[in-house]
Amino acid sequence: MSERRVRKMLRRMESGEPVRVTCAMPTTTKLARFAAMAQEFGYQYADVRQGGGPKGDQYLVVIEPDPGPAARERAARNRARYPRAAHGGELPRLAPEAVELLKARITFDISTMYTDRQMILLAGVAAVPLALPLGLLLGSGATAVVLTVVLWAAVMALVPGGLAVRRRYRTRYAARLRAAGFTPVTDPAGRVRYVPPGGRLPGHGGPPAG
Repeated sequence: MSERRVRKMLRRMESGEPVRVTCAMPTTTKLARFAAMAQEFGYQYADVRQGGGPKGDQYLVVIEPDPGPAARERAARNRARYPRAAHGGELPRLAPEAVELLKARITFDISTMYTDRQMILLAGVAAVPLALPLGLLLGSGATAVVLTVVLWAAVMALVPGGLAVRRRYRTRYAARLRAAGFTPVTDPAGRVRYVPPGGRLPGHGGPPAG
């Protein structure tokens, strides 16, 4: 996790507005560490989206101010202890368990970002620019068309395996979150999310967790 980007995030948080955070070659662990650091200063993880990176094809996390009293108390304590955290000073040490729980939430949210049907459609569209150049490179005329179709079908044959892996990740991290006391709730878009006990979906105003 780049300290430069962490400090930039902390400076942006001073506005009190929602902040989007990404990093070079982001992984769920890196994104979770950014979200965990934000929690130390009164923000909370809200969602994960696509839109980071030069091409807009990387994941980024959205963090929002946490209005809860525990979050405000933690933020006040850390601002007093690390007054120059945003400007080159010492940063808090992150609790590994907090990072792991955020990683589980982020990974689960990524796995539910699109339905299986949407993933198949996206894969079908994305396979075209992969298959077409190879088809044209390996043949010409009608042969190139046939090769392109064959290559496209070969790529699409891998999709069911990818969907199965995605479902395993979703099941694995959902179990981890439930074991930690998180509760599944459905957001206004019909997407299942996990929130801490008694918490709400940031930015949605409800429903509360059981």
